[in-house]
Amino acid sequence: MTPESDKWGWKHVSVFGGFEKGSGTKRWKCNHCNLRYNGSYSRVRAHLLGYTGVGVKSCPAIENSLREAFQALEEERLARKKKRISGGDKPSKRIKTSRPNSNPVSKEDVDDIVARFFYAIGLNVSVVNSHYFRDMTKAIACYGHRYEPLSIDELSDSFLSKEKGRIEKSVALDREFWPQTGCTILCVGRLESMIGCLHINIFVSSPRGHFFMKAVDVDDIEGADNLFVGVLGDVITDVGPTNVLQIVSHLEHANQLSDSLMSTKFPHIFLSPCTSYSIRMLMEEIAELDWVKSVVICAKEIEQHVITYQHFSPSMFSRNPIGTCDLLASKFAPFFCIVQRIFEQKELLQELVAGEEWKQWKLNNFADDVVKIEAAILKDSFWGNANLLVQLLEPFVRLLVTLDIDRFIMGDICNWRVQALEAVRNKGIDGAILNQLEELIENRWDPLFSPLHAAGYILNPRYFGKGQAKDKVVMRGWKATVERYESESVTRRILREQLSSYWRLEGSLGDEDAVDCRDKMDPVTWWENFGFETPHLQTLAIKVLSQVSSVTMCREICQDNGFPYRETAKRLGVERVEDLVFVQKNLRIHSQRNGLPYFPSGSRNANSSSQSGVKTLERAHVDQTKATECIDGNL
Repeated sequence: MTPESDKWGWKHVSVFGGFEKGSGTKRWKCNHCNLRYNGSYSRVRAHLLGYTGVGVKSCPAIENSLREAFQALEEERLARKKKRISGGDKPSKRIKTSRPNSNPVSKEDVDDIVARFFYAIGLNVSVVNSHYFRDMTKAIACYGHRYEPLSIDELSDSFLSKEKGRIEKSVALDREFWPQTGCTILCVGRLESMIGCLHINIFVSSPRGHFFMKAVDVDDIEGADNLFVGVLGDVITDVGPTNVLQIVSHLEHANQLSDSLMSTKFPHIFLSPCTSYSIRMLMEEIAELDWVKSVVICAKEIEQHVITYQHFSPSMFSRNPIGTCDLLASKFAPFFCIVQRIFEQKELLQELVAGEEWKQWKLNNFADDVVKIEAAILKDSFWGNANLLVQLLEPFVRLLVTLDIDRFIMGDICNWRVQALEAVRNKGIDGAILNQLEELIENRWDPLFSPLHAAGYILNPRYFGKGQAKDKVVMRGWKATVERYESESVTRRILREQLSSYWRLEGSLGDEDAVDCRDKMDPVTWWENFGFETPHLQTLAIKVLSQVSSVTMCREICQDNGFPYRETAKRLGVERVEDLVFVQKNLRIHSQRNGLPYFPSGSRNANSSSQSGVKTLERAHVDQTKATECIDGNL
């Protein structure tokens, strides 16, 4: 780290320019209090730390807890500076005098030693691809051959405590924003079938990023449920009950336990299913409609027979390769992808079964189901139903793939529902089938999606004027949000009155700039700028629109790659293992936030579901997904 990049204070001011080149004097403004000064880094540091006598005032916007965190950063900076100065020119002198007398080591020799280490530990490619490993090797190379690696005692004691403290200090800065934006508790788990244990990781998410808090094992023994509820309650207390807006989980068992905790101790906190999980559930229920199911089964049987036939005549499909389905479509609606791909190959398949090679292959197989598949391909009834299914679900899937579901803003999912249903109505689908679809979605919406989605749809300025007041699903969700969020009837009335002011464009909400910026500004920023005349609604809008609704982004953080937690706990003790897990997962979050690798390249998505051990629809669809890949490669 260079001396300039080590100066943490520059991150808390905005620099407008410098004076004479090389002088270090700059024009800057404090990001906390907006006061402007001219000066070097010493003045920035003095302003943030509250020093006097250097021509700047102490920052009035920084509270004691934040200033203590700054002081710790300054102490670390000074320690590193002292170490650099004390090291001085000694390492370079040692290198210069010792090099002629030392045995030169070639890069090939070093590569052999590094490779031997990885082979000895089973070629753990997660380590090879980790940027922390690369930083470590570079630091050791810079220090020189006299470096002695840390012992296991040092790694599991003093240095582990030091790293944990560093992470906690960085999180202290994020905590300052939680009262304003609110935060979400994420419960991410996996089922360890070998030991019959549900391992749950608990995170805190806010616009400032994610933060791993704790992990808990829920065993099938008496009192285990109370253990999870107790840990979750402790996390909420630590974060601050008024700061927590919702708990999001993809685990039904955890949801049931959380529901009992919320209803008794924290009634204002929402319990929200994971959006990705809910969408898969909804699409799965659509796939179970009788007429849809029959089409999907027939399409899969056609696929399987075509794959089998290709071994007999592999050249048949080489001249007409089929395109791949979007990854999100394959993830959330694999049954749709299968039917769509088969439907797109209608002419080719009909040509296939009319050919002499197919007839010869059919005679050799003597299978009745081959005859049935051939009949389905040649008759119009299957293709008519397949066409109907593609027309019905294509708007859903097309709009799904436009969403970044793991990171979308609250309200997007309700907008997806409205747009998709409207697109289906415009296709002229049979009224009975359309009503069946609408009824299924309406009946399943409340159990699968949080009321906060409806509140976000209403309060997101990008969706202003979408007719939310006439949508009973949306208004039912808004009513549930207000009643749970605010216990006082007077304040609930104020919220409803201020929502009407928002819809009627009263005051600052109807300013020309406010109207012009609805779809040009971040929704939270929009409310911060234009919602000041409706403070209660402004506070609720900022909190709702600041939340995430999916645990997917934390799933890969929880991949343990075979880390033996229980065995390590026996050796180091439970407390040290908890610290180790705390540090490990938060370092992974830091890497994820900065786009740096810590998993094997190219295998992160592939492993995210299979290694988690969680019984979700993603695993239930694994056979269908494989089938989609097969037909993609063979048709």
